[in-house]
Amino acid sequence: MREVTLCFPIQEARVLLGFKKHGFGAEKTTGFGGGIEVGETPTQAARRELLEEVGLHVLETNLVFTGTLEFLFPVKPNWDQLVHVFITKNWTGEPLETAEMNPAWFELNALPLEWMWDDERYWLARVLAGEQLEARCVFADDCETVFDFQVLN
Repeated sequence: MREVTLCFPIQEARVLLGFKKHGFGAEKTTGFGGGIEVGETPTQAARRELLEEVGLHVLETNLVFTGTLEFLFPVKPNWDQLVHVFITKNWTGEPLETAEMNPAWFELNALPLEWMWDDERYWLARVLAGEQLEARCVFADDCETVFDFQVLN
């Protein structure tokens, strides 16, 4: 199972999300993240991905681990992922559009769920509120809608 990261910068009552331009999750709005490279910790990967995808510099000590999410795609098991999720409230730099992501701020109480992965309606608001969450999400055969979601902790 591929291990990846997701990071959500939060400022006041807003969260920075990005519209994914290509690759896995293209044309969806989500947090910033990606694969953990050989020799990296999840925290190091989250830091690197935030810089690469949106131009924000964050210290590892300013990344708050909020849990792991296991995503299972029974009809496409090569898509299965273990996601290490972080939030951050401290960084330097301004969000920049990159070749991969177009960032935008959203109110925490008005998340654009209709533009996001279906699973995010089950867990994202909880994580953004700082809740520690361990969960498993199984996607339906369309690889878009959630078939089953379980909180494990």
